[in-house]
Amino acid sequence: MTVNQYKSLKLFEDYSMGENLEWLQSILLSIHDGVLVIDANEIVRIINPEYTRITGVKPDEIIGKPLKEVRPKAQLVDLLQDGKARVGIYRKEGKMEYVVDMAPIMIQGKLIGAVSICKGLTEVHRLVQQLKADRDHLQQQIGSIHQARYTFDQIIGANGGLTDVVRISKRGASSDLPILVTGESGTGKELFAQSIHNESDRMNGPFIPVNCATIPEALIESELFGYEEGSFTNSKPGGKIGLFEMANKGTIFLDEIGELSLELQAKFLRVLEEKRIRKIGGTSEKDIDVRVIAATNRDLRQLIHKDMFREDLFYRLHVLEISIPPLRERKEDIPDIIEFVLTKHSDEQNEKHYIMNEKTLHVLQAFNWPGNVRELINTIKYAVCMTETSEITMKDLPENLLENGLPQDKSIKSTLKEAVEKAEYDQLKVVLREYGNSLEEKKKIASRLGISVATLYNKLGKYRLDF
Repeated sequence: MTVNQYKSLKLFEDYSMGENLEWLQSILLSIHDGVLVIDANEIVRIINPEYTRITGVKPDEIIGKPLKEVRPKAQLVDLLQDGKARVGIYRKEGKMEYVVDMAPIMIQGKLIGAVSICKGLTEVHRLVQQLKADRDHLQQQIGSIHQARYTFDQIIGANGGLTDVVRISKRGASSDLPILVTGESGTGKELFAQSIHNESDRMNGPFIPVNCATIPEALIESELFGYEEGSFTNSKPGGKIGLFEMANKGTIFLDEIGELSLELQAKFLRVLEEKRIRKIGGTSEKDIDVRVIAATNRDLRQLIHKDMFREDLFYRLHVLEISIPPLRERKEDIPDIIEFVLTKHSDEQNEKHYIMNEKTLHVLQAFNWPGNVRELINTIKYAVCMTETSEITMKDLPENLLENGLPQDKSIKSTLKEAVEKAEYDQLKVVLREYGNSLEEKKKIASRLGISVATLYNKLGKYRLDF
Protein backbone atom coordinates (compact mmCIF):
# COMPACT_ATOMS: atom_id res chain seq x y z
CA MET A 1 0.00 0.00 0.00
CA THR A 2 1.30 3.48 -0.85
CA VAL A 3 1.90 6.33 1.57
CA ASN A 4 -1.17 8.17 0.18
CA GLN A 5 -3.31 5.12 0.85
CA TYR A 6 -2.09 5.15 4.48
CA LYS A 7 -2.98 8.82 4.71
CA SER A 8 -6.49 8.12 3.49
CA LEU A 9 -7.19 5.86 6.50
CA LYS A 10 -9.45 7.24 9.22
CA LEU A 11 -7.05 7.17 12.15
CA PHE A 12 -8.34 7.74 15.70
CA GLU A 13 -11.91 7.89 14.39
CA ASP A 14 -13.20 7.67 17.98
CA TYR A 15 -10.75 10.28 19.25
CA SER A 16 -10.64 13.03 16.61
CA MET A 17 -7.63 15.31 16.80
CA GLY A 18 -8.95 17.87 14.27
CA GLU A 19 -6.26 19.80 12.47
CA ASN A 20 -3.50 17.95 14.38
CA LEU A 21 -4.42 14.65 12.72
CA GLU A 22 -2.38 15.24 9.57
CA TRP A 23 0.56 16.26 11.75
CA LEU A 24 0.25 12.99 13.72
CA GLN A 25 -0.02 10.96 10.53
CA SER A 26 3.18 12.51 9.19
CA ILE A 27 5.00 11.53 12.37
CA LEU A 28 3.82 7.92 12.16
CA LEU A 29 4.81 7.68 8.52
CA SER A 30 8.34 8.97 9.24
CA ILE A 31 9.07 6.62 12.14
CA HIS A 32 11.47 3.78 11.26
CA ASP A 33 9.88 1.42 13.78
CA GLY A 34 6.65 -0.46 13.31
CA VAL A 35 3.68 1.13 15.10
CA LEU A 36 0.35 -0.48 15.95
CA VAL A 37 -2.42 1.14 18.04
CA ILE A 38 -5.56 -0.44 19.47
CA ASP A 39 -8.45 1.23 21.25
CA ALA A 40 -10.07 0.24 24.54
CA ASN A 41 -12.23 -2.31 22.67
CA GLU A 42 -9.16 -4.11 21.26
CA ILE A 43 -9.89 -2.75 17.76
CA VAL A 44 -6.82 -1.89 15.65
CA ARG A 45 -6.91 1.82 14.79
CA ILE A 46 -3.43 2.53 13.42
CA ILE A 47 -0.53 0.82 11.77
CA ASN A 48 2.25 2.51 9.80
CA PRO A 49 4.14 1.34 6.69
CA GLU A 50 7.09 0.11 8.75
CA TYR A 51 4.78 -2.24 10.67
CA THR A 52 3.73 -3.82 7.39
CA ARG A 53 7.35 -4.12 6.27
CA ILE A 54 8.45 -5.82 9.49
CA THR A 55 5.44 -8.11 10.09
CA GLY A 56 4.07 -8.61 6.57
CA VAL A 57 0.54 -7.60 7.75
CA LYS A 58 -1.24 -5.14 5.41
CA PRO A 59 -3.53 -2.33 6.61
CA ASP A 60 -6.71 -3.75 5.03
CA GLU A 61 -6.07 -7.05 6.81
CA ILE A 62 -6.00 -5.59 10.31
CA ILE A 63 -7.27 -2.00 10.67
CA GLY A 64 -10.82 -1.85 12.07
CA LYS A 65 -10.69 -5.44 13.27
CA PRO A 66 -10.17 -6.91 16.76
CA LEU A 67 -6.43 -7.53 17.18
CA LYS A 68 -6.91 -11.07 18.55
CA GLU A 69 -8.91 -11.96 15.45
CA VAL A 70 -6.02 -11.17 13.14
CA ARG A 71 -3.10 -11.89 15.52
CA PRO A 72 -4.29 -14.55 18.01
CA LYS A 73 -0.98 -14.54 19.93
CA ALA A 74 -0.82 -10.76 20.32
CA GLN A 75 -0.04 -9.65 23.88
CA LEU A 76 -0.97 -5.99 23.39
CA VAL A 77 -4.59 -6.55 24.48
CA ASP A 78 -3.31 -7.73 27.89
CA LEU A 79 -2.26 -4.14 28.61
CA LEU A 80 -5.94 -3.14 28.55
CA GLN A 81 -6.42 -5.35 31.61
CA ASP A 82 -3.38 -4.53 33.74
CA GLY A 83 -2.08 -1.26 32.27
CA LYS A 84 1.54 -2.49 32.53
CA ALA A 85 4.11 -1.81 29.84
CA ARG A 86 6.18 -4.62 28.28
CA VAL A 87 9.70 -4.25 26.91
CA GLY A 88 11.74 -6.46 24.58
CA ILE A 89 9.07 -9.08 23.76
CA TYR A 90 10.31 -11.49 21.10
CA ARG A 91 7.77 -12.36 18.38
CA LYS A 92 7.90 -14.66 15.40
CA GLU A 93 5.23 -14.93 12.71
CA GLY A 94 6.20 -17.37 10.00
CA LYS A 95 9.65 -16.25 8.84
CA MET A 96 9.28 -12.82 10.38
CA GLU A 97 11.18 -12.20 13.65
CA TYR A 98 11.01 -8.98 15.60
CA VAL A 99 11.14 -7.43 19.07
CA VAL A 100 8.21 -5.44 20.50
CA ASP A 101 7.84 -2.78 23.22
CA MET A 102 4.28 -2.13 24.44
CA ALA A 103 2.71 0.66 26.51
CA PRO A 104 -0.79 1.78 27.58
CA ILE A 105 -2.33 5.03 26.21
CA MET A 106 -3.81 7.25 28.92
CA ILE A 107 -5.86 10.46 28.55
CA GLN A 108 -6.81 12.34 31.71
CA GLY A 109 -6.17 9.20 33.75
CA LYS A 110 -8.39 7.03 31.55
CA LEU A 111 -7.04 4.04 29.62
CA ILE A 112 -8.16 4.53 26.03
CA GLY A 113 -5.95 2.05 24.24
CA ALA A 114 -2.44 0.60 23.83
CA VAL A 115 0.47 0.98 21.43
CA SER A 116 3.21 -1.40 20.33
CA ILE A 117 6.54 -0.43 18.74
CA CYS A 118 8.41 -3.19 16.93
CA LYS A 119 11.89 -3.57 15.44
CA GLY A 120 12.93 -6.24 12.99
CA LEU A 121 15.71 -8.47 14.28
CA THR A 122 17.99 -7.26 11.51
CA GLU A 123 17.85 -3.78 13.06
CA VAL A 124 18.19 -5.20 16.55
CA HIS A 125 21.27 -7.16 15.48
CA ARG A 126 22.72 -4.01 13.95
CA LEU A 127 22.21 -2.11 17.19
CA VAL A 128 23.72 -4.97 19.19
CA GLN A 129 26.77 -5.01 16.94
CA GLN A 130 27.09 -1.23 17.29
CA LEU A 131 26.89 -1.52 21.07
CA LYS A 132 29.55 -4.25 21.01
CA ALA A 133 31.77 -2.10 18.83
CA ASP A 134 31.28 0.85 21.18
CA ARG A 135 32.05 -1.38 24.17
CA ASP A 136 35.20 -2.76 22.54
CA HIS A 137 36.32 0.77 21.67
CA LEU A 138 35.74 1.87 25.25
CA GLN A 139 37.64 -1.18 26.49
CA GLN A 140 40.59 -0.27 24.25
CA GLN A 141 40.54 3.27 25.59
CA ILE A 142 40.53 2.00 29.17
CA GLY A 143 43.36 -0.37 28.29
CA SER A 144 45.45 2.42 26.80
CA ILE A 145 44.89 4.64 29.85
CA HIS A 146 45.60 1.91 32.40
CA GLN A 147 48.69 0.25 30.99
CA ALA A 148 51.31 -1.59 33.01
CA ARG A 149 54.72 0.04 32.52
CA TYR A 150 57.16 -2.55 33.79
CA THR A 151 58.39 -5.85 32.39
CA PHE A 152 60.64 -8.61 33.71
CA ASP A 153 63.53 -7.15 31.70
CA GLN A 154 63.42 -4.10 33.95
CA ILE A 155 63.65 -6.03 37.22
CA ILE A 156 67.11 -5.57 38.71
CA GLY A 157 68.17 -8.86 40.20
CA ALA A 158 66.48 -11.04 37.60
CA ASN A 159 69.90 -12.61 37.02
CA GLY A 160 70.93 -12.30 40.66
CA GLY A 161 69.00 -12.57 43.89
CA LEU A 162 65.61 -12.68 42.17
CA THR A 163 66.37 -15.35 39.56
CA ASP A 164 64.03 -18.00 40.99
CA VAL A 165 61.27 -15.49 41.74
CA VAL A 166 61.31 -14.19 38.17
CA ARG A 167 61.28 -17.74 36.78
CA ILE A 168 58.21 -18.68 38.85
CA SER A 169 56.49 -15.41 37.97
CA LYS A 170 56.95 -15.98 34.24
CA ARG A 171 55.44 -19.44 34.56
CA GLY A 172 52.50 -17.96 36.45
CA ALA A 173 52.00 -15.28 33.80
CA SER A 174 51.18 -17.93 31.20
CA SER A 175 48.08 -19.02 33.15
CA ASP A 176 44.96 -17.20 34.29
CA LEU A 177 45.20 -18.41 37.90
CA PRO A 178 44.98 -15.93 40.79
CA ILE A 179 48.41 -14.97 42.11
CA LEU A 180 49.34 -13.90 45.63
CA VAL A 181 52.49 -11.74 45.83
CA THR A 182 53.99 -11.55 49.32
CA GLY A 183 56.93 -9.62 50.69
CA GLU A 184 57.89 -6.81 53.02
CA SER A 185 56.95 -3.23 52.23
CA GLY A 186 59.21 -1.76 49.57
CA THR A 187 60.29 -5.03 47.92
CA GLY A 188 58.56 -4.26 44.59
CA LYS A 189 55.32 -6.25 44.65
CA GLU A 190 53.56 -4.01 42.12
CA LEU A 191 56.62 -4.16 39.86
CA PHE A 192 56.16 -7.93 39.70
CA ALA A 193 52.39 -7.62 39.21
CA GLN A 194 52.88 -5.31 36.22
CA SER A 195 55.55 -7.59 34.77
CA ILE A 196 53.26 -10.62 35.08
CA HIS A 197 50.49 -8.71 33.30
CA ASN A 198 52.82 -7.66 30.47
CA GLU A 199 54.05 -11.24 30.08
CA SER A 200 50.50 -12.64 29.83
CA ASP A 201 47.92 -12.87 27.06
CA ARG A 202 46.18 -9.90 28.70
CA MET A 203 49.05 -7.49 28.03
CA ASN A 204 46.90 -5.35 25.71
CA GLY A 205 44.12 -5.11 28.29
CA PRO A 206 43.91 -2.70 31.24
CA PHE A 207 46.03 -3.05 34.38
CA ILE A 208 44.08 -1.59 37.31
CA PRO A 209 46.07 -1.14 40.57
CA VAL A 210 44.10 -0.78 43.80
CA ASN A 211 45.65 -0.09 47.20
CA CYS A 212 43.07 -1.50 49.60
CA ALA A 213 44.70 0.31 52.55
CA THR A 214 44.30 3.82 51.14
CA ILE A 215 40.60 3.72 50.17
CA PRO A 216 38.22 4.51 53.07
CA GLU A 217 36.23 1.46 54.15
CA ALA A 218 32.95 3.27 53.46
CA LEU A 219 33.93 3.80 49.80
CA ILE A 220 35.90 0.73 48.84
CA GLU A 221 32.89 -1.44 47.89
CA SER A 222 31.55 1.19 45.50
CA GLU A 223 35.06 1.72 44.11
CA LEU A 224 35.53 -1.99 43.41
CA PHE A 225 32.05 -2.89 42.16
CA GLY A 226 30.48 0.44 41.12
CA TYR A 227 26.92 1.55 41.80
CA GLU A 228 23.65 2.26 40.02
CA GLU A 229 22.16 5.73 39.80
CA GLY A 230 20.27 6.71 42.95
CA SER A 231 21.86 3.99 45.09
CA PHE A 232 22.67 6.48 47.83
CA THR A 233 22.77 10.20 48.57
CA ASN A 234 25.17 12.16 46.33
CA SER A 235 25.59 9.25 43.92
CA LYS A 236 26.56 10.33 40.42
CA PRO A 237 23.88 10.61 37.70
CA GLY A 238 24.08 7.47 35.62
CA GLY A 239 25.87 5.56 38.37
CA LYS A 240 29.54 4.60 38.38
CA ILE A 241 31.59 1.85 36.79
CA GLY A 242 33.64 -0.15 39.30
CA LEU A 243 37.32 -1.02 39.12
CA PHE A 244 36.57 -4.70 38.49
CA GLU A 245 34.50 -3.75 35.45
CA MET A 246 37.21 -1.36 34.28
CA ALA A 247 39.69 -4.25 34.48
CA ASN A 248 37.59 -6.47 32.20
CA LYS A 249 39.79 -8.41 29.73
CA GLY A 250 42.79 -7.32 31.80
CA THR A 251 44.26 -7.56 35.30
CA ILE A 252 43.26 -6.06 38.64
CA PHE A 253 46.05 -5.72 41.21
CA LEU A 254 44.76 -5.63 44.79
CA ASP A 255 47.61 -4.41 46.98
CA GLU A 256 47.34 -4.74 50.78
CA ILE A 257 44.60 -7.36 50.39
CA GLY A 258 44.79 -8.05 54.13
CA GLU A 259 43.20 -4.65 54.83
CA LEU A 260 39.80 -5.64 53.38
CA SER A 261 36.97 -6.11 55.87
CA LEU A 262 35.56 -9.60 56.35
CA GLU A 263 32.30 -8.52 54.71
CA LEU A 264 34.08 -7.29 51.61
CA GLN A 265 36.30 -10.38 51.58
CA ALA A 266 33.14 -12.49 51.26
CA LYS A 267 31.96 -10.46 48.25
CA PHE A 268 35.40 -10.62 46.69
CA LEU A 269 35.47 -14.39 47.13
CA ARG A 270 32.19 -14.69 45.25
CA VAL A 271 33.60 -12.61 42.39
CA LEU A 272 36.57 -14.98 42.17
CA GLU A 273 34.33 -18.05 42.16
CA GLU A 274 31.48 -16.85 39.94
CA LYS A 275 33.34 -14.32 37.76
CA ARG A 276 30.33 -12.03 38.08
CA ILE A 277 29.77 -8.69 39.80
CA ARG A 278 26.74 -6.79 41.00
CA LYS A 279 26.83 -3.03 41.42
CA ILE A 280 25.57 -1.46 44.62
CA GLY A 281 21.85 -0.92 44.12
CA GLY A 282 21.80 -3.21 41.09
CA THR A 283 19.31 -6.01 40.52
CA SER A 284 21.30 -8.06 38.04
CA GLU A 285 24.81 -9.43 37.78
CA LYS A 286 27.35 -8.92 35.03
CA ASP A 287 29.96 -11.35 33.73
CA ILE A 288 33.55 -10.17 33.93
CA ASP A 289 36.80 -11.61 32.61
CA VAL A 290 39.47 -10.38 35.01
CA ARG A 291 42.79 -11.81 36.17
CA VAL A 292 43.38 -11.15 39.88
CA ILE A 293 46.80 -10.50 41.40
CA ALA A 294 46.72 -9.79 45.13
CA ALA A 295 49.59 -8.64 47.33
CA THR A 296 50.30 -8.23 51.03
CA ASN A 297 53.16 -7.51 53.40
CA ARG A 298 51.29 -9.22 56.23
CA ASP A 299 51.18 -12.87 57.26
CA LEU A 300 47.71 -13.90 56.09
CA ARG A 301 47.91 -17.17 57.99
CA GLN A 302 48.28 -15.25 61.24
CA LEU A 303 45.34 -13.07 60.26
CA ILE A 304 43.29 -16.22 59.70
CA HIS A 305 44.08 -17.42 63.24
CA LYS A 306 42.99 -14.00 64.54
CA ASP A 307 39.71 -14.23 62.53
CA MET A 308 40.78 -11.21 60.49
CA PHE A 309 41.04 -12.97 57.13
CA ARG A 310 38.84 -15.62 55.54
CA GLU A 311 40.51 -18.98 55.19
CA ASP A 312 38.50 -19.87 52.05
CA LEU A 313 39.60 -16.63 50.38
CA PHE A 314 43.22 -17.29 51.32
CA TYR A 315 43.22 -20.68 49.62
CA ARG A 316 41.38 -19.24 46.62
CA LEU A 317 44.17 -16.67 46.23
CA HIS A 318 46.99 -18.96 47.27
CA VAL A 319 46.96 -21.03 44.08
CA LEU A 320 50.33 -19.54 43.21
CA GLU A 321 52.35 -17.55 45.74
CA ILE A 322 55.27 -15.40 44.67
CA SER A 323 57.39 -14.46 47.67
CA ILE A 324 59.80 -11.57 47.07
CA PRO A 325 62.83 -11.71 49.40
CA PRO A 326 63.85 -8.58 51.31
CA LEU A 327 66.86 -6.62 50.09
CA ARG A 328 69.01 -7.75 53.06
CA GLU A 329 68.80 -11.31 51.67
CA ARG A 330 70.03 -10.32 48.20
CA LYS A 331 72.67 -7.71 48.84
CA GLU A 332 74.51 -8.75 45.70
CA ASP A 333 71.90 -6.75 43.76
CA ILE A 334 72.59 -3.47 45.59
CA PRO A 335 75.39 -2.20 43.26
CA ASP A 336 73.18 -2.75 40.20
CA ILE A 337 70.24 -0.96 41.83
CA ILE A 338 72.48 1.99 42.73
CA GLU A 339 73.86 2.22 39.19
CA PHE A 340 70.34 2.05 37.73
CA VAL A 341 69.06 4.87 39.94
CA LEU A 342 72.08 7.10 39.25
CA THR A 343 71.85 6.54 35.49
CA LYS A 344 68.11 7.18 35.46
CA HIS A 345 68.56 10.41 37.43
CA SER A 346 71.22 11.59 35.00
CA ASP A 347 69.01 10.85 31.98
CA GLU A 348 65.87 12.45 33.44
CA GLN A 349 67.54 15.57 34.81
CA ASN A 350 70.06 15.92 31.99
CA GLU A 351 72.80 16.18 34.57
CA LYS A 352 76.26 14.70 34.99
CA HIS A 353 76.50 11.06 35.91
CA TYR A 354 77.12 10.49 39.60
CA ILE A 355 79.26 7.68 40.97
CA MET A 356 79.40 6.00 44.37
CA ASN A 357 82.88 5.68 45.83
CA GLU A 358 84.00 2.30 47.08
CA LYS A 359 83.81 3.01 50.81
CA THR A 360 80.31 4.44 50.49
CA LEU A 361 79.19 1.43 48.48
CA HIS A 362 80.55 -0.81 51.25
CA VAL A 363 78.41 1.02 53.80
CA LEU A 364 75.30 0.67 51.65
CA GLN A 365 75.90 -3.05 51.25
CA ALA A 366 76.45 -3.48 54.98
CA PHE A 367 73.14 -1.85 55.86
CA ASN A 368 70.11 -4.14 56.38
CA TRP A 369 67.54 -1.91 54.63
CA PRO A 370 64.34 -2.38 56.67
CA GLY A 371 62.53 -0.33 54.00
CA ASN A 372 64.01 -2.55 51.26
CA VAL A 373 64.48 -1.29 47.70
CA ARG A 374 62.24 1.72 48.26
CA GLU A 375 64.45 2.87 51.16
CA LEU A 376 67.62 2.30 49.14
CA ILE A 377 66.28 4.34 46.23
CA ASN A 378 65.25 7.18 48.55
CA THR A 379 68.71 7.12 50.17
CA ILE A 380 70.44 7.38 46.80
CA LYS A 381 68.22 10.30 45.78
CA TYR A 382 69.01 12.00 49.10
CA ALA A 383 72.75 11.50 48.55
CA VAL A 384 72.55 12.94 45.01
CA CYS A 385 70.81 15.99 46.44
CA MET A 386 73.43 16.42 49.20
CA THR A 387 76.65 15.86 47.26
CA GLU A 388 78.56 18.85 45.93
CA THR A 389 80.57 16.81 43.42
CA SER A 390 79.91 13.99 40.97
CA GLU A 391 81.19 11.48 43.53
CA ILE A 392 78.92 10.39 46.38
CA THR A 393 80.87 9.94 49.59
CA MET A 394 80.15 8.97 53.18
CA LYS A 395 79.27 12.52 54.22
CA ASP A 396 76.40 12.56 51.69
CA LEU A 397 74.57 9.66 53.34
CA PRO A 398 71.84 10.05 55.99
CA GLU A 399 73.16 10.02 59.55
CA ASN A 400 71.01 7.15 60.75
CA LEU A 401 72.34 4.93 57.97
CA LEU A 402 75.96 5.69 58.95
CA GLU A 403 75.21 4.80 62.55
CA ASN A 404 73.84 1.41 61.58
CA GLY A 405 75.92 0.64 58.52
CA LEU A 406 79.43 0.96 60.01
CA PRO A 407 81.05 -0.98 62.86
CA GLN A 408 80.96 1.13 65.99
CA ASP A 409 83.88 1.74 68.35
CA LYS A 410 82.55 0.42 71.65
CA SER A 411 85.03 2.57 73.60
CA ILE A 412 83.38 5.75 72.35
CA LYS A 413 80.59 6.81 74.63
CA SER A 414 77.61 8.49 73.03
CA THR A 415 75.84 11.48 74.52
CA LEU A 416 72.51 11.02 76.27
CA LYS A 417 70.70 12.58 73.31
CA GLU A 418 72.44 10.20 70.90
CA ALA A 419 71.57 7.21 73.09
CA VAL A 420 67.91 8.26 73.23
CA GLU A 421 67.76 8.76 69.48
CA LYS A 422 69.41 5.39 68.86
CA ALA A 423 66.88 3.70 71.16
CA GLU A 424 63.98 5.47 69.42
CA TYR A 425 65.27 4.46 66.01
CA ASP A 426 65.72 0.81 67.01
CA GLN A 427 62.28 0.64 68.63
CA LEU A 428 60.59 2.18 65.58
CA LYS A 429 62.24 -0.38 63.29
CA VAL A 430 61.00 -3.21 65.48
CA VAL A 431 57.35 -2.09 65.53
CA LEU A 432 57.34 -1.28 61.80
CA ARG A 433 58.48 -4.80 61.02
CA GLU A 434 55.87 -6.22 63.37
CA TYR A 435 52.89 -4.15 62.29
CA GLY A 436 53.58 -2.97 58.75
CA ASN A 437 53.41 0.52 57.24
CA SER A 438 49.74 1.19 56.39
CA LEU A 439 47.75 4.07 57.88
CA GLU A 440 45.75 1.78 60.17
CA GLU A 441 48.88 0.02 61.37
CA LYS A 442 50.52 3.37 62.15
CA LYS A 443 47.58 4.21 64.39
CA LYS A 444 48.20 0.93 66.24
CA ILE A 445 51.94 1.67 66.49
CA ALA A 446 51.30 5.14 67.95
CA SER A 447 48.92 3.63 70.51
CA ARG A 448 51.48 0.99 71.50
CA LEU A 449 54.28 3.55 71.88
CA GLY A 450 52.04 5.92 73.84
CA ILE A 451 52.43 8.82 71.40
CA SER A 452 50.13 10.64 68.97
CA VAL A 453 49.99 9.73 65.28
CA ALA A 454 51.41 13.17 64.43
CA THR A 455 54.39 12.58 66.74
CA LEU A 456 54.91 9.17 65.18
CA TYR A 457 55.04 10.71 61.68
CA ASN A 458 57.55 13.31 62.87
CA LYS A 459 59.85 10.64 64.28
CA LEU A 460 59.51 8.44 61.17
CA GLY A 461 60.48 11.43 59.07
CA LYS A 462 63.36 12.29 61.38
CA TYR A 463 64.86 8.80 61.13
CA ARG A 464 63.90 8.35 57.41
CA LEU A 465 61.75 5.33 58.21
CA ASP A 466 58.52 6.53 56.56
CA PHE A 467 58.85 4.66 53.27
